[in-house]
Amino acid sequence: MGTGWSGALAGLGVLWFALASPVSAQKNYGPGVSDTEIKIGQTMPYSGPLSSYGTIGRAQLAYFEMINAKGGINGRKILLISLDDGFTPPKTVEHTRRLVESDNVLLIFSSLGSPTNSAIYKYLNAKKVPHLFAISGAAKFEDPKHYPWTMRWHPGFQVEAAIYARYILRTNPKAKIAVLYQNDDFGKEYLKGFKDGLGQAAAKQIVAEASYEPSDPSVASQVLTLQASGADTFADFSTAKAAAQSIREAYDKGWKPLHIVSQVATSVTGVLQPAGLDKSVGLVSSAYYKDPTDPRWANDPALKVWREWMKQHYPAGDPTDGQNVLAYTIAQALVKLIEQCGDDLSRENVMRQAASLKGVTLPLLLPGISITTSATDYAPFDQLWLQRFDGKQWTLFGDVVTP
Repeated sequence: MGTGWSGALAGLGVLWFALASPVSAQKNYGPGVSDTEIKIGQTMPYSGPLSSYGTIGRAQLAYFEMINAKGGINGRKILLISLDDGFTPPKTVEHTRRLVESDNVLLIFSSLGSPTNSAIYKYLNAKKVPHLFAISGAAKFEDPKHYPWTMRWHPGFQVEAAIYARYILRTNPKAKIAVLYQNDDFGKEYLKGFKDGLGQAAAKQIVAEASYEPSDPSVASQVLTLQASGADTFADFSTAKAAAQSIREAYDKGWKPLHIVSQVATSVTGVLQPAGLDKSVGLVSSAYYKDPTDPRWANDPALKVWREWMKQHYPAGDPTDGQNVLAYTIAQALVKLIEQCGDDLSRENVMRQAASLKGVTLPLLLPGISITTSATDYAPFDQLWLQRFDGKQWTLFGDVVTP
């Protein structure tokens, strides 16, 4: 996909869509908004080491195209400009500046990645541009006091990792733990949350740590080092490609620890199939939205609607890939937010409404999980379910877990 305007048109296309919203008495428009248009932008890793996550952007474009066919928000259509940053922070900066300063978007929506969002959030706050539903669980993206224009989507990485730590302490209080983490904001947040969750036990029970760069071609040497530590528990805070490699490498080398993977590395098609489904049996992770491969949701009305949407509007997408459920759900949240804005589509009101979501339940979120924000709380949710892979699909166990 190209990096300029023509590249965006050629690579993904620019899709127009419309939404339904109540009418407010007074119209108030920010940049990129008129009686007929609302313009938003995002960056996605359509190329590079995290390209498997590019389906999120494609699915969101498809979702909005579907919404467009249903009507509109007082005649307004939304232009979503989705650009390929290759998961390279300098490219994220370049594209985001273009979206804000040349394309005049109202807001930045659902850009993916901790290091990439870290490269732009100070700039967007200085420009007072809404930076909404960033796909990251980094704590810096839920700091309304210092960065009131940025709000994350993903449950907090530190919270998620602390939940894993407490699970280990509960089920194996004498565990010997090896940790693999991505050497950036993403991985370091998981590492911190994990150690915080272990508390005083961390110094004794973590017997080995290893890190990798997102651009590394393999994590085989790191896995071998961790295996040599004698650990019986493997806390694996990797993204998709590295996680697939670590699962396969551990299995092939005969290492059989309790293997915990981050929630972002649970895609059956994007991670577990490349690793080998047989090699993934017993993995433990977490979830907050419905897994399309879980038989408990076979007759779920919301997933039936989603599957039909996939067939009609995103046939190139994989209906077993949970990343497409995630994309759909974040897009629904944006629809809800824009509906709340009415005709006041100023940047200031967009953020007021983003910070005024009260118990919002979306059809594909798991039971017990809802979105609530306030002017002092920019974490949409931090509830999670634990899940285990049985060789065919992930299966939830226990109850919803909260911090």
